[in-house]
Amino acid sequence: MEKLIALTMGDPAGVGPEIILKVMNEYQDKVIIYGSTDALSFYNDEYGYGLRINRIEVPDEAVQGFVNIIDPNDLKYGDFKVGEVSAICGHSAYLYLERAIHDALDQKVSCVVTCPLNKEALHLGGHLYAGHTEILAELTGTKSYAMLLWSDRLRTIHVSTHVSLAEAIRRVKKGRIVEVIRLGHETLRKGGYEKVRIAVAGVNPHAGENGLFGNEEIDEIIPAIEESRKEGLDVYGPLPPDTVFLKAYKGEYDLVVSMYHDQGHIPLKLMDFDSGVNITCGLPFIRTSVDHGTAFDIAGKNIARKDSLVKALQLARKLAE
Repeated sequence: MEKLIALTMGDPAGVGPEIILKVMNEYQDKVIIYGSTDALSFYNDEYGYGLRINRIEVPDEAVQGFVNIIDPNDLKYGDFKVGEVSAICGHSAYLYLERAIHDALDQKVSCVVTCPLNKEALHLGGHLYAGHTEILAELTGTKSYAMLLWSDRLRTIHVSTHVSLAEAIRRVKKGRIVEVIRLGHETLRKGGYEKVRIAVAGVNPHAGENGLFGNEEIDEIIPAIEESRKEGLDVYGPLPPDTVFLKAYKGEYDLVVSMYHDQGHIPLKLMDFDSGVNITCGLPFIRTSVDHGTAFDIAGKNIARKDSLVKALQLARKLAE
């Protein structure tokens, strides 16, 4: 068999098990699931998917025509309550990701795709990380990384993510902005863009209005843009945050550099919530993820949409190739 994609379940109490099963008819010979065999077997029977489940210990044991699962801690469906935050599910989500990362580093799988975890459950389980990105960076020893959200019509990469807004402003620094511009450029090149047009958003209203509403643009963002241009990158800005995403959506730019989490997340989720993909740039392997949460309110009802997971799998394969 070809080298497969690692697909982690995320929090078993969320929608991860459901959306995984919804894509398995198409992807069962392309992925290895890292998650709870018992939970997947329950949903497989409950909703009549009729898939053949096969628990394995290492990727090389995968059998074509089966849903192949690596299950690090043998979590049972009855060990947790669907739709509820729990330490056991947070710990399990961490173990699934940890094992997938090790297999990717050992080149036993080609790349990693993740379903959502719950940050509160993760912390209750003893793993004090802000989310997937930070776990991936630490376990791979990656120092230079960034979160990029990708949809067909809009893509944005973030200077900072899971920090307070006050801390995000403090992190608007020339060196970090240059680093993020480079990471975004490299990722889009892997995705097939020959010349990447990068727009850099300001952090203040109207991109600071020449210092009237703040000096971050003058002191940090403009120097970062100038340095990136000297490297030969096609970079524009700083542009007002209230218009730059619309311009990118209409095709004027290929990528927007966002200064903080919500600045980039809000426009992308507004414009393409169901099909957005989260990419961690800078890792030694490709990692993509669904761009939605665990959705505890609808978990277990078999109504969660698979669109974002399909896109994440497609994009992972494309970038890895």
